[in-house]
Amino acid sequence: MPLALPNFRRRRVLYVVLSSAVLTLFWLFYSRSDATPDEHTDSHRREWPVRVRPHAKPPPSPPTTTGLPSSQSPSLSVYDPPPINAEFSANSTGNLNRRANATLLMLTRNVDMWDALTSVRALEDRFNRRHHYPWVFLNDEEFSEEFMRRARALLPESAVSFGLIPKEHWNQPDWIDVARQNAAMKTMQSRNVKYGGNLAYHNMCRFNSGFFFRHPLLDEYKWYWRVEPRVKFHCDIFDDPFVYLEENDKVYGYTMSVHEIPATIPTLWKTVQDFMENYPQYMLPKEDNLMRFISNDNGRTYNRCHFWSNFEIASLDFWRSEAYTTFFEYLDKTGGFYYERWGDAPVHTLALALFLPRHKIHLFDEIGYQHDDWSHCPRDESVWRRGRCLCDARDGFDYTSDSCRRRWDALI
Repeated sequence: MPLALPNFRRRRVLYVVLSSAVLTLFWLFYSRSDATPDEHTDSHRREWPVRVRPHAKPPPSPPTTTGLPSSQSPSLSVYDPPPINAEFSANSTGNLNRRANATLLMLTRNVDMWDALTSVRALEDRFNRRHHYPWVFLNDEEFSEEFMRRARALLPESAVSFGLIPKEHWNQPDWIDVARQNAAMKTMQSRNVKYGGNLAYHNMCRFNSGFFFRHPLLDEYKWYWRVEPRVKFHCDIFDDPFVYLEENDKVYGYTMSVHEIPATIPTLWKTVQDFMENYPQYMLPKEDNLMRFISNDNGRTYNRCHFWSNFEIASLDFWRSEAYTTFFEYLDKTGGFYYERWGDAPVHTLALALFLPRHKIHLFDEIGYQHDDWSHCPRDESVWRRGRCLCDARDGFDYTSDSCRRRWDALI
């Protein structure tokens, strides 16, 4: 039987043991806090806060090209790094005080509110927080109070307008043969033509082709940037695309070019050829226009290449011009927006290609952008770094079989 210790000795032993344990814990704590995260094993790294990737040296002060005196220099959150050796940056003023007469434009619906607001937040974060261009939202029905309230909450420093599309600009015209339209849409749906059976999509394509620029809310503007719900902007956009187009005498800017679905436009090119024959006064000579982009055989057939118009930055004056409005009305009277499924992208592209020289159109290669599964990501490493891009060019759409990028490159 073990010898029993007196009470005071038991207490003394317990005190010594506890004191040793406390000292040991303090030593472990301070030895770990003095170490850097990299000195720990992987199993301990999760105990450390995530660190911002360090720069080789602190970011320099914002350049004087911002046009602001040093006392008003923008904070690091709106830091405008020096431009790289690229056409867009090299020809842009970089002056935050210089703005074009332009608006950001979105056609959307109440049911798409969260997708729409996601796109708004993305473009604000990547670009418009530095410029505060106004937003115009258009809808074929009245915007809900919730949509307007939430949109305004995201845009406290920008003017925001909400517009209702006139029914005569949205619905099919009275002269459309509804029975023929319904039969055509049913056939397209049975053949799995994308959106072929969706009347609202037909209306949208016709509206974007010939009516959006006629809306009264756009009357005061010269430029617009079309923004779709549920898109991504992969890179910071430091230079102003509106100012770049205006200062360099350009009309239209895009990021991706694609092939149209053949089943949606079986008679579109024949209709365009008829227009060219009837209205030669609007045509540029083939050696000056973009016929080589839209045709592989000098205009005999259409190769289906078009600028993907869910992203476009362009002059409203071009769409308002006599040449384009005559072109649209000629196409519209054939009923192709309803008897087939003509999209606004090929309609826009064909007009641009026929009426403008190549130098009037610009590929915004620096603007990382994604719509659905197709993505454009800058391939130039210096562009990618400058824009703090969140994309991988190796996964981009540009040089896939569905893209027309190689054809555009060949024109340069």
